[in-house]
Amino acid sequence: MANETKDLDIQMHPEQLYQEEVFTDRSVGTIQRLTPVTRDGGPDQTRPVIYTGQTQILTPMGTLPISFEIEAKSLKEAADKFGDGAKTAIEQTMKRLEELRREAASSIVIPGGGVGAPGAIPGGGKIRIP
Repeated sequence: MANETKDLDIQMHPEQLYQEEVFTDRSVGTIQRLTPVTRDGGPDQTRPVIYTGQTQILTPMGTLPISFEIEAKSLKEAADKFGDGAKTAIEQTMKRLEELRREAASSIVIPGGGVGAPGAIPGGGKIRIP
């Protein structure tokens, strides 16, 4: 484990710092406002403020967090656009989950597929989920 981590490049980039503020209605989610700051923590007027939304959906496997960027110039505009952004992000997430489900279903190896059969695993009858 120690050998695996010594090659990782884990560094904070001081020219890309943001101050993080979180706003919530305590009902459907949160809006995160990321305000760019300089190395010393002062306002960085050269970069735009970023707004992101976070919400959750309930699935048979439990809650699934959904995060999405909100194109906005103010907190009020971000709050007004939250619902549409959440709906779009949820739709995209559901489509991606369906794609993953199909990929997993199509990667089931049929016993007796033989050596050299696409996706065959020696010993046959084993399920492979990427």
